[in-house]
Amino acid sequence: MQNLPRSVTLRPVDDTNREAIVALAVAPGQERFVDGVADSMREAAAHPRAQPWFRGVYAGDTPVGFIMLADGAEPGNDVIPWPYYLWRLLIDGRHQGRGYGRAAVGLAVAHLHEHSDADTLVTSIVPGDGSPYGFYLRCGFRPTGDYFDHETVLDLRLARDG
Repeated sequence: MQNLPRSVTLRPVDDTNREAIVALAVAPGQERFVDGVADSMREAAAHPRAQPWFRGVYAGDTPVGFIMLADGAEPGNDVIPWPYYLWRLLIDGRHQGRGYGRAAVGLAVAHLHEHSDADTLVTSIVPGDGSPYGFYLRCGFRPTGDYFDHETVLDLRLARDG
């Protein structure tokens, strides 16, 4: 992975940055693989029992992406069947290929280490030519052989110290 030009951080989305984060979009042709930020935030608001946790992905002071987890989803919630789920990851098309997505996944995993019961992070992807499947494999996710809705399920075992 190439060196990142600036530090990557995850920041809460609030009134000071919401417009800039919502304006982020994947590269043309990738829209069928990931919903936009506005749709993601609406989905999060509609499903509070999934415990949505979302952040803007920043390179220095520049917003470059958006990440959303189910962060300890309640059993029996109506949308996510796993407690810890990478629900959405979007890196703006202008900022892809610089390691920001991988850094965001790493920061989300670090966040999950705050939960003593978080041992696996699950995600799912729309299969097809141009899908992010290879990206997730490079991040350490492995296919489970299962499907969620019409998507391929992958999981990442969360290493624990000690």
